Amino acid sequence: MAVNRFYFITLTFFVGVLGYLSYLILKPFLSPIAWAIVLSLVFYPVYAFLLRYIKLRAVASFITLGIILIIILGPFSYLSILLVKELKHISDYMEGGRFETLQSALGHPVMKAMVDRITSLFNITEAEMDKAIIDGISNLGKDLIGRITKGMGDVVTVALNFIFMAFAIFFLLKDGTEFLKKIRDYMPFSEEQKDRLATQIRDIIISTVYGGVVVAIVQGLIAGLTFYILEIPSPVVWGMATSIASFIPLIGAFAIWGPATVYLFLHGAVLKGIALAIIGVFGISLIDNVLKPIIIGGRTKMPILAIFFSVLGGIKLFGLIGLVMGPLVLAIFVSVVEIFRNIETNENRGIS
Repeated sequence: MAVNRFYFITLTFFVGVLGYLSYLILKPFLSPIAWAIVLSLVFYPVYAFLLRYIKLRAVASFITLGIILIIILGPFSYLSILLVKELKHISDYMEGGRFETLQSALGHPVMKAMVDRITSLFNITEAEMDKAIIDGISNLGKDLIGRITKGMGDVVTVALNFIFMAFAIFFLLKDGTEFLKKIRDYMPFSEEQKDRLATQIRDIIISTVYGGVVVAIVQGLIAGLTFYILEIPSPVVWGMATSIASFIPLIGAFAIWGPATVYLFLHGAVLKGIALAIIGVFGISLIDNVLKPIIIGGRTKMPILAIFFSVLGGIKLFGLIGLVMGPLVLAIFVSVVEIFRNIETNENRGIS
């Protein structure tokens, strides 16, 4: 008895230490690995379709990987070029100190009424108010540029993570079935419980990705229509850019309509700037927080409020992959608790 207990404690200690060391080794690559798992699952039907005709797993996996890379790199490369160009234009405009159009815009009846109310309320002169507005917009624009540029991350790190992700996708598609079978064999659950857990994980991942795509399309349509009504050049292009930008963590669609709002204010289009800011906050960006939890919750049967906070918490903890990881971790936790509850219920029935 004592020998068995010593053996169990020793085994647990070594498993714990080796498990922790394995985590430290894989920690720098967790994000690309997680994205590789998500994309492999989403595009597995494409791989399975190709495998029916090609018969070679490595070739089918390589072609599927090529399709994934084209879908990802194409739109995001275009968005990056477009965004950098526009940000440089706004930055040059502000650095040149060309605020004549903004100063003339402050004479607009709507702005004049707002300025008069504020000056009388805070007992400051109109000149001081004008200077505060100009300085505020200038600082806001520069801060916005800094945040977006920082959000893009280090180019080398992003490129390396992308390469690691592509490498992982190839082998997950090629050998994923055998790998999953080994994981199932190690799980201490019945086959029915394993199937239920696997279905829950698959539903969460697929509904999160598809939900993100649907939200991106809706945001792009609203943004494009708004830009068209406000007579902003190339509304279709900016609508597409908004759809792509919706996948950027924390910033999202704001990366497009935010600079556009600053641009309108700087060029004296005050009413259009106010309209775009209102629609951007309560129309374009709010859709992400409302529609996505509904789509995910509808398929997974999880409460919308739980999905909402798990998405926000996941993004804060894991970054962009948190869109999937947040709801996924919560769903797995709920499923495991339910499995143990059913086991306990069955044991109580057996005793009685």
